[in-house]
Amino acid sequence: MLLLMIMCLALLTAVAIGFIGGFAAAIAAFIGGCIAWTIVAALLLMIACAVVDKEKEQEDDSKFYRWLLHLWIEFIITIGRVKVVCKGAEKLPQDGRFLLVCNHQSDIDPALLMHCFPKGQLAFIGKKETKDMPFIGAMMHKLLCQFINRENDREALKTILKCIQLVKEDKASIGVFPEGYVSLDGKLRHFRGGVFKIAQKAEVPVVVCTLRDAKKAMDRLLQLQPSQAEVHLVEVISAEEAKSMTTVELGERIYESMIADLGEEYRTDEKGMHPDLQKQRMEQ
Repeated sequence: MLLLMIMCLALLTAVAIGFIGGFAAAIAAFIGGCIAWTIVAALLLMIACAVVDKEKEQEDDSKFYRWLLHLWIEFIITIGRVKVVCKGAEKLPQDGRFLLVCNHQSDIDPALLMHCFPKGQLAFIGKKETKDMPFIGAMMHKLLCQFINRENDREALKTILKCIQLVKEDKASIGVFPEGYVSLDGKLRHFRGGVFKIAQKAEVPVVVCTLRDAKKAMDRLLQLQPSQAEVHLVEVISAEEAKSMTTVELGERIYESMIADLGEEYRTDEKGMHPDLQKQRMEQ
Protein backbone atom coordinates (compact mmCIF):
# COMPACT_ATOMS: atom_id res chain seq x y z
CA MET A 1 0.00 0.00 0.00
CA LEU A 2 2.76 2.48 0.92
CA LEU A 3 4.70 1.66 -2.23
CA LEU A 4 1.53 2.12 -4.31
CA MET A 5 0.86 5.48 -2.66
CA ILE A 6 4.42 6.64 -3.37
CA MET A 7 4.23 5.52 -7.00
CA CYS A 8 0.88 7.25 -7.52
CA LEU A 9 2.18 10.52 -6.11
CA ALA A 10 5.32 10.23 -8.23
CA LEU A 11 3.19 9.49 -11.30
CA LEU A 12 1.06 12.57 -10.74
CA THR A 13 4.24 14.65 -10.44
CA ALA A 14 5.64 13.07 -13.61
CA VAL A 15 2.46 13.74 -15.61
CA ALA A 16 2.45 17.40 -14.57
CA ILE A 17 6.10 17.85 -15.53
CA GLY A 18 5.65 15.80 -18.72
CA PHE A 19 3.23 18.37 -20.13
CA ILE A 20 5.99 20.95 -19.89
CA GLY A 21 9.24 19.09 -20.42
CA GLY A 22 8.24 16.08 -22.50
CA PHE A 23 8.60 12.33 -22.08
CA ALA A 24 12.23 12.28 -20.90
CA ALA A 25 11.50 14.87 -18.23
CA ALA A 26 8.47 12.84 -17.11
CA ILE A 27 10.56 9.69 -16.68
CA ALA A 28 13.17 11.60 -14.67
CA ALA A 29 10.43 13.21 -12.59
CA PHE A 30 8.86 9.82 -11.86
CA ILE A 31 12.12 8.34 -10.62
CA GLY A 32 12.94 11.46 -8.63
CA GLY A 33 9.41 11.57 -7.29
CA CYS A 34 9.62 7.99 -6.03
CA ILE A 35 12.80 8.82 -4.14
CA ALA A 36 11.48 12.15 -2.83
CA TRP A 37 8.14 10.74 -1.63
CA THR A 38 9.92 7.81 0.03
CA ILE A 39 12.03 10.31 1.95
CA VAL A 40 8.89 12.23 2.92
CA ALA A 41 7.26 9.01 4.17
CA ALA A 42 10.39 8.17 6.18
CA LEU A 43 10.42 11.64 7.72
CA LEU A 44 6.77 11.27 8.72
CA LEU A 45 7.63 7.92 10.33
CA MET A 46 10.47 9.56 12.24
CA ILE A 47 8.16 12.29 13.51
CA ALA A 48 5.47 9.78 14.52
CA CYS A 49 8.02 7.79 16.53
CA ALA A 50 9.75 10.86 17.98
CA VAL A 51 6.57 12.07 19.71
CA VAL A 52 6.01 8.75 21.51
CA ASP A 53 6.59 8.93 25.25
CA LYS A 54 7.90 5.47 26.03
CA GLU A 55 7.87 6.16 29.77
CA LYS A 56 4.10 6.70 29.77
CA GLU A 57 2.19 3.44 30.07
CA GLN A 58 0.26 2.54 26.94
CA GLU A 59 -3.27 1.54 27.91
CA ASP A 60 -4.66 0.47 24.53
CA ASP A 61 -3.44 -0.75 21.18
CA SER A 62 -2.92 2.17 18.76
CA LYS A 63 -4.78 1.55 15.52
CA PHE A 64 -2.81 4.35 13.82
CA TYR A 65 0.63 3.00 14.75
CA ARG A 66 -0.39 -0.57 13.89
CA TRP A 67 -1.58 0.64 10.48
CA LEU A 68 1.65 2.59 10.05
CA LEU A 69 3.79 -0.40 10.98
CA HIS A 70 1.96 -2.68 8.55
CA LEU A 71 2.49 -0.11 5.79
CA TRP A 72 6.24 -0.16 6.36
CA ILE A 73 6.47 -3.94 6.75
CA GLU A 74 4.77 -4.43 3.38
CA PHE A 75 6.94 -1.70 1.82
CA ILE A 76 10.21 -3.25 3.04
CA ILE A 77 9.18 -6.79 2.07
CA THR A 78 8.23 -5.61 -1.42
CA ILE A 79 11.25 -3.37 -2.02
CA GLY A 80 13.56 -5.96 -0.47
CA ARG A 81 12.08 -8.67 -2.74
CA VAL A 82 11.39 -10.99 0.16
CA LYS A 83 8.96 -13.73 -0.83
CA VAL A 84 7.09 -14.81 2.31
CA VAL A 85 5.44 -18.22 2.00
CA CYS A 86 2.77 -18.68 4.66
CA LYS A 87 1.19 -22.09 5.24
CA GLY A 88 -1.66 -22.92 7.59
CA ALA A 89 -2.87 -19.35 8.17
CA GLU A 90 -6.46 -20.59 7.94
CA LYS A 91 -5.96 -22.35 11.31
CA LEU A 92 -5.51 -19.04 13.15
CA PRO A 93 -8.33 -18.53 15.70
CA GLN A 94 -10.83 -16.03 14.33
CA ASP A 95 -12.59 -15.35 17.63
CA GLY A 96 -10.85 -14.47 20.87
CA ARG A 97 -7.24 -14.01 21.87
CA PHE A 98 -4.37 -16.48 21.76
CA LEU A 99 -0.69 -16.98 22.56
CA LEU A 100 1.49 -17.35 19.47
CA VAL A 101 4.82 -19.15 19.93
CA CYS A 102 7.53 -19.47 17.30
CA ASN A 103 11.19 -20.35 16.88
CA HIS A 104 13.56 -17.37 16.70
CA GLN A 105 15.95 -17.02 13.77
CA SER A 106 16.41 -13.29 13.18
CA ASP A 107 15.44 -9.76 14.18
CA ILE A 108 12.82 -9.61 11.41
CA ASP A 109 10.83 -12.56 12.80
CA PRO A 110 8.08 -10.38 14.37
CA ALA A 111 7.65 -8.51 11.08
CA LEU A 112 7.28 -11.77 9.14
CA LEU A 113 4.66 -13.04 11.59
CA MET A 114 2.72 -9.76 11.50
CA HIS A 115 2.85 -9.86 7.71
CA CYS A 116 1.32 -13.36 7.68
CA PHE A 117 -1.27 -12.67 10.40
CA PRO A 118 -2.26 -9.00 9.93
CA LYS A 119 -5.57 -9.44 11.78
CA GLY A 120 -4.00 -11.19 14.75
CA GLN A 121 -3.31 -7.90 16.59
CA LEU A 122 -0.08 -9.33 17.97
CA ALA A 123 1.87 -7.71 20.79
CA PHE A 124 5.29 -9.30 21.12
CA ILE A 125 7.48 -9.82 24.16
CA GLY A 126 10.91 -8.40 23.38
CA LYS A 127 14.18 -8.03 25.24
CA LYS A 128 14.38 -4.85 27.31
CA GLU A 129 17.18 -3.46 25.13
CA THR A 130 14.71 -3.23 22.23
CA LYS A 131 12.91 -0.37 23.96
CA ASP A 132 15.80 1.98 23.22
CA MET A 133 16.10 1.10 19.53
CA PRO A 134 15.20 3.95 17.13
CA PHE A 135 11.70 3.65 15.63
CA ILE A 136 11.25 0.03 16.76
CA GLY A 137 11.08 0.80 20.48
CA ALA A 138 8.50 3.53 20.00
CA MET A 139 6.42 1.44 17.61
CA MET A 140 6.44 -1.58 19.93
CA HIS A 141 5.40 0.61 22.85
CA LYS A 142 2.33 1.89 20.98
CA LEU A 143 1.36 -1.66 19.99
CA LEU A 144 1.33 -2.89 23.62
CA CYS A 145 4.47 -4.97 23.16
CA GLN A 146 6.16 -5.78 26.45
CA PHE A 147 9.86 -5.60 27.27
CA ILE A 148 11.27 -8.36 29.45
CA ASN A 149 14.35 -8.39 31.66
CA ARG A 150 15.67 -11.90 31.08
CA GLU A 151 18.27 -11.57 33.81
CA ASN A 152 15.83 -10.64 36.59
CA ASP A 153 13.18 -13.24 37.44
CA ARG A 154 11.04 -10.80 39.45
CA GLU A 155 10.94 -8.26 36.63
CA ALA A 156 10.31 -11.02 34.09
CA LEU A 157 7.33 -12.21 36.15
CA LYS A 158 5.86 -8.70 36.07
CA THR A 159 6.06 -8.79 32.28
CA ILE A 160 4.30 -12.17 32.15
CA LEU A 161 1.54 -10.91 34.46
CA LYS A 162 1.08 -7.81 32.30
CA CYS A 163 0.70 -10.00 29.22
CA ILE A 164 -1.90 -12.12 31.00
CA GLN A 165 -3.79 -8.94 31.82
CA LEU A 166 -3.68 -7.72 28.20
CA VAL A 167 -5.09 -11.01 26.94
CA LYS A 168 -7.79 -11.21 29.61
CA GLU A 169 -8.87 -7.64 28.88
CA ASP A 170 -9.07 -8.48 25.15
CA LYS A 171 -6.53 -5.80 24.22
CA ALA A 172 -4.08 -7.94 22.23
CA SER A 173 -2.88 -11.44 21.47
CA ILE A 174 0.67 -12.14 22.63
CA GLY A 175 3.54 -13.31 20.44
CA VAL A 176 6.57 -14.94 22.08
CA PHE A 177 9.82 -16.63 21.12
CA PRO A 178 10.20 -19.13 24.00
CA GLU A 179 13.86 -19.84 23.21
CA GLY A 180 14.53 -16.40 24.69
CA TYR A 181 17.24 -15.52 22.18
CA VAL A 182 17.89 -15.62 18.46
CA SER A 183 19.35 -19.04 17.63
CA LEU A 184 22.78 -18.34 16.14
CA ASP A 185 23.02 -21.72 14.40
CA GLY A 186 19.34 -21.93 13.47
CA LYS A 187 18.68 -24.95 15.68
CA LEU A 188 15.68 -24.98 17.99
CA ARG A 189 16.82 -24.28 21.56
CA HIS A 190 14.79 -25.57 24.49
CA PHE A 191 12.28 -23.21 25.98
CA ARG A 192 11.85 -20.90 28.94
CA GLY A 193 8.59 -22.25 30.30
CA GLY A 194 7.34 -19.12 32.04
CA VAL A 195 5.82 -17.66 28.87
CA PHE A 196 3.36 -20.55 28.64
CA LYS A 197 1.68 -19.32 31.83
CA ILE A 198 0.17 -16.58 29.67
CA ALA A 199 -2.01 -19.08 27.82
CA GLN A 200 -2.78 -21.11 30.93
CA LYS A 201 -3.74 -18.21 33.20
CA ALA A 202 -5.61 -16.30 30.50
CA GLU A 203 -7.22 -19.56 29.30
CA VAL A 204 -6.55 -19.03 25.60
CA PRO A 205 -5.27 -21.40 22.87
CA VAL A 206 -1.61 -21.68 21.88
CA VAL A 207 -0.82 -21.07 18.21
CA VAL A 208 2.36 -22.96 17.28
CA CYS A 209 4.36 -21.56 14.36
CA THR A 210 7.74 -22.20 12.77
CA LEU A 211 10.02 -20.00 10.70
CA ARG A 212 12.42 -21.16 8.01
CA ASP A 213 15.19 -19.16 6.32
CA ALA A 214 14.41 -15.93 8.19
CA LYS A 215 18.10 -15.37 8.94
CA LYS A 216 18.99 -15.88 5.30
CA ALA A 217 16.19 -13.51 4.25
CA MET A 218 17.46 -10.82 6.60
CA ASP A 219 21.04 -11.17 5.35
CA ARG A 220 19.92 -10.99 1.72
CA LEU A 221 17.67 -8.03 2.50
CA LEU A 222 20.67 -6.09 3.83
CA GLN A 223 22.59 -7.08 0.70
CA LEU A 224 19.67 -5.97 -1.54
CA GLN A 225 19.24 -9.50 -2.89
CA PRO A 226 15.95 -11.39 -3.38
CA SER A 227 15.11 -14.07 -0.83
CA GLN A 228 12.40 -16.34 0.52
CA ALA A 229 11.23 -17.10 4.05
CA GLU A 230 8.55 -19.51 5.23
CA VAL A 231 6.05 -19.21 8.08
CA HIS A 232 4.14 -22.35 9.02
CA LEU A 233 1.20 -22.39 11.41
CA VAL A 234 1.77 -25.93 12.63
CA GLU A 235 -1.10 -26.45 15.07
CA VAL A 236 -3.42 -24.79 17.57
CA ILE A 237 -3.44 -26.27 21.07
CA SER A 238 -6.79 -25.64 22.74
CA ALA A 239 -6.99 -23.63 25.94
CA GLU A 240 -8.29 -26.69 27.80
CA GLU A 241 -5.42 -28.91 26.68
CA ALA A 242 -2.80 -26.25 27.43
CA LYS A 243 -4.19 -25.75 30.92
CA SER A 244 -4.16 -29.49 31.66
CA MET A 245 -0.34 -29.66 31.39
CA THR A 246 2.51 -28.21 33.39
CA THR A 247 4.51 -25.48 31.67
CA VAL A 248 7.37 -27.97 31.21
CA GLU A 249 5.06 -30.53 29.60
CA LEU A 250 3.48 -27.89 27.40
CA GLY A 251 6.91 -26.64 26.36
CA GLU A 252 8.04 -30.14 25.42
CA ARG A 253 4.81 -30.74 23.49
CA ILE A 254 5.35 -27.52 21.51
CA TYR A 255 9.03 -28.29 20.98
CA GLU A 256 8.27 -31.68 19.47
CA SER A 257 5.54 -30.18 17.32
CA MET A 258 7.99 -27.63 15.93
CA ILE A 259 10.64 -30.30 15.32
CA ALA A 260 8.10 -32.46 13.49
CA ASP A 261 7.56 -29.55 11.10
CA LEU A 262 11.14 -28.27 10.84
CA GLY A 263 12.93 -31.61 10.73
CA GLU A 264 15.28 -33.48 13.07
CA GLU A 265 18.27 -31.45 11.89
CA TYR A 266 16.85 -28.53 13.88
CA ARG A 267 16.90 -30.42 17.19
CA THR A 268 19.47 -29.27 19.73
CA ASP A 269 21.32 -31.63 22.09
CA GLU A 270 20.64 -32.19 25.79
CA LYS A 271 23.23 -29.56 26.74
CA GLY A 272 20.99 -26.89 25.27
CA MET A 273 17.97 -28.09 27.19
CA HIS A 274 16.17 -25.76 29.58
CA PRO A 275 17.11 -26.49 33.24
CA ASP A 276 13.46 -27.23 34.18
CA LEU A 277 13.26 -29.92 31.51
CA GLN A 278 16.66 -31.35 32.49
CA LYS A 279 15.43 -31.63 36.10
CA GLN A 280 12.21 -33.36 35.03
CA ARG A 281 14.17 -35.82 32.86
CA MET A 282 16.46 -36.64 35.81
CA GLU A 283 13.45 -37.30 38.07
CA GLN A 284 11.87 -39.72 35.61
